[in-house]
Amino acid sequence: MSVCPCGMAHDYGECCQPFHTFAKLPESAEQLMRSRFSSFYLKNVDYIIATTAPAQQNLLDKPTLQAWADTMNWTHLTVISHNKVGKRHAQVHFRAYFDNDGQQGVHDERSAFVKVGERWYFLDPTLPTNLTGKQPCLCGSGDKFKTCCGRFLG
Repeated sequence: MSVCPCGMAHDYGECCQPFHTFAKLPESAEQLMRSRFSSFYLKNVDYIIATTAPAQQNLLDKPTLQAWADTMNWTHLTVISHNKVGKRHAQVHFRAYFDNDGQQGVHDERSAFVKVGERWYFLDPTLPTNLTGKQPCLCGSGDKFKTCCGRFLG
């Protein structure tokens, strides 16, 4: 593979591959989102799981996620916007395009991300949190869930 699937027009080995091998960490939520798209494109669900918020990782069903990834044929990505939200959160609005058996489509999403320590993670809104607003946040910030990640997962 030469051109990286993330859409940055760089060689994969210099773009997302260092993230996929954990030789380098994404410096922004947008870089993480792009590397996650490349991972979906390459059907690398281990990276998808590893870059989901740590408190949510054990809720992901790897065989189901792999089966779904194997059925998808992602073609390209367009990032619409990347916005920092406070000290440790960001949102990335993107469109991920696919072509499955001649059926073309687009997945339009505004994803939320949280920075824990020096690493960015995806906050998966499809997973149950079982947290109430006053409990400590799942990201480990020490803040209340409702004022931290709960804004994006509620």
